[in-house]
Formats: sequence, C-alpha cells, structure tokens
Amino acid sequence: MTTSVPTDSTVPTGNTYDKYASTNPVERRLMRGFFDALDAALPDEPPATVLEVGVGEGEVVGEVRRRFPDARIVGVDLPDAELAGEWHERGLAGVFADIARLPFPAGAFDLVLAIEVLEHVPDPGAALAELERLCRRDLVTSVPREPVWRIANMARGKYLGALGNTPGHVQHWSSRRFAGLVGTRFDVVSVRRPFPWTMVRARARTGA
Repeated sequence: MTTSVPTDSTVPTGNTYDKYASTNPVERRLMRGFFDALDAALPDEPPATVLEVGVGEGEVVGEVRRRFPDARIVGVDLPDAELAGEWHERGLAGVFADIARLPFPAGAFDLVLAIEVLEHVPDPGAALAELERLCRRDLVTSVPREPVWRIANMARGKYLGALGNTPGHVQHWSSRRFAGLVGTRFDVVSVRRPFPWTMVRARARTGA
C-alpha cells in the first residue's frame, strides 16, 4: 500500500515485500491477527461510502467489501499501471492521487481507511488533515509499531544496514505516539496492537 512519498526514484513508494501473499506459516499467522484486529476496528454501523487511501492491490478493501457488501467503495493510490489492472480485475473503483490532495468533496465518506500508509508519508500531519476533511464519521488507520517492527526485521535478518527499517518507511511511531497523532484531528475510539502493528479507530469530530 502506498501513497504520497518523495519522488526520488531510489526511494521505494511502498512495501517491498508482499506480506498478504506470503506462504510462510508465521507470517500468515501474523496476518490473521492483523485482519482480526481490522474486523474488530471496523464500525458496527454499516457505512454507505468508504474510501481507502493507499489501497494497493485491494487486499484490505476486499475484507471491507465482505463486511459491508452494500457500501460504495473507492480506492486511492499513486499512479501505477499494474495497480489499475488489479483494480479492474477486482471490480474496484480506483483513482490515482496524492494523500494530501485528494479529489473528493468534504465529508464525502462515512468510513476512511489508511492502512499501512502514513509511515510512507513525509508530512503525516497534512495527510491527516486531508483525511479529516473527507471523513464524515469513522477513520481506521494502522502503521508498523516501533521499535517492535524494526527489531522483528532484524531478528529475521532483514535490512540490517538500516537497523531493521523497511525501505520507504520515513515515519516511526510507538502505539502511544501514533494514537496521539491521530488524536490531533480525530477522537480516538480504540487502539489495537496486533503484532507488530498499531491500529487506531477514531471518530470525526464534526461527524453526525
């Protein structure tokens, strides 16, 4: 999943490893925990409209679609022809845009998702301000939990020269700090910690 990042071609725009498609049993168990936490974080009240920023290939939005089959769902990511093909195959309405300048009117979405996105964004405050503008009701967002994420990478021998930092991750938060960041724009409802992530559900302050 990707969104607004530096345009330097040497900087990856997203995760370099597809954790969703992994066949490793440990990683599959971690992903089950992640999706269980996501399901618990989603609102009880079905949304009519859903936006996922950093939609990637649509793995997360597929889970959301199963939970809310009647919702109108839109995905956003950076320009990528392969992603467009994935969206077409999944029947997903998607657009290419920058997270800080999204082409939708204020309050357009009941539910906004930013899953594994904000760690890639140079200015997460500006990104949250834009999500606040668009969100009428609920926000669900997740990031890697630090320093747990980097320690786990190093334990499996990954990115040792970068002290375990995944390429493209330019922001790093503990659970407490990330919840505090979200709380500058939204009312935090819950914080979940499926290893090794932080997942926050929040409510728009101007929502109905």
